[in-house]
Amino acid sequence: MGSIVGGEARKRPDLPWKVRLTITAFEIFSDASFRRNGTLNRFLINLIDLKVSPKTVNGVTASDTTVDPSRNLWFRRFVPSSAETGGKLPVVVYFHGGGFLLLSPSSQLVDDLCRRLAGELPAVVVSVNYRLAPEHRFPAPYDDGFDVLKYIDENPPDNADLSRCFIAGDSAGGNIAHHLTVGFGERNFRNLKIEGVIAIQPYFGGEERTDSENQLEGAPVVSKKRTDWSWKAFLPEGSDRDHPAANVFGPKSKDISGLKFPKIIVFMGGFDPLRDWQKRYCDGMKRNGKEVKVVDYPNAIHCFYAFPELPESTLFIRELQEFIYSQ
Repeated sequence: MGSIVGGEARKRPDLPWKVRLTITAFEIFSDASFRRNGTLNRFLINLIDLKVSPKTVNGVTASDTTVDPSRNLWFRRFVPSSAETGGKLPVVVYFHGGGFLLLSPSSQLVDDLCRRLAGELPAVVVSVNYRLAPEHRFPAPYDDGFDVLKYIDENPPDNADLSRCFIAGDSAGGNIAHHLTVGFGERNFRNLKIEGVIAIQPYFGGEERTDSENQLEGAPVVSKKRTDWSWKAFLPEGSDRDHPAANVFGPKSKDISGLKFPKIIVFMGGFDPLRDWQKRYCDGMKRNGKEVKVVDYPNAIHCFYAFPELPESTLFIRELQEFIYSQ
């Protein structure tokens, strides 16, 4: 966890200046957007959350599909040019991060990442625009996720092999990926089969303060103040952080030992304050008989995968290729 410099844990690794600038701007604008009354200043956060329209870039074509206009539920599909000549590709249904509060498939960071995944894996990537807190609390993103899965099941995308579907997400999206997969067996799907789950630095928590949260306070992106605000904005009114949406193996969680669950890959980083919660998640899944592969990068910050210039980002793509194509 981090590294020791002069007898103290170093909380920030050496990062390229562009990465530092992007993260610092995100931290400043997001902190300024969180109001004391529990509302979010979306005008302010949108000043830094640059949006892009669907287009063809680097051999990957993007297009948007509306599922339910009444709640602005839609997804952005990324299809690599290799799909046109190489037959059907596996499907990655992707849920972006942002603490359940921020970002969308049209955000530049999310669009760039999903486009890269589609082209380099390769795969058909479906990036879901789920409703955000605090305007839409639990269980809105989970309900939206199920409805998109149902839509895809009934309207299979071109060049997509729905029998090889992977539910993926980073940070809060990793949380959504877990809960969707837990509830998948209770729904009826004709074509879609979940082959695996990809949890990228998944966002879990609880009332307890872990060692990594305390020791890495001041690390990039994640802080106790930000996560506390986000859980309070997302969870049902009156709930604490031991709600099973946050603390999946906590005192209020459900038994999943008898639940059929596909194999899962979990990515962690040495400079991520959430890493202890991610460790507990992996341990809990293993105790319940689930197949878990853990990939831990000692020098990775939270959201390392969004920056191709970081070496862990390249390793991350290689791990995903192996995970998806070794099924």
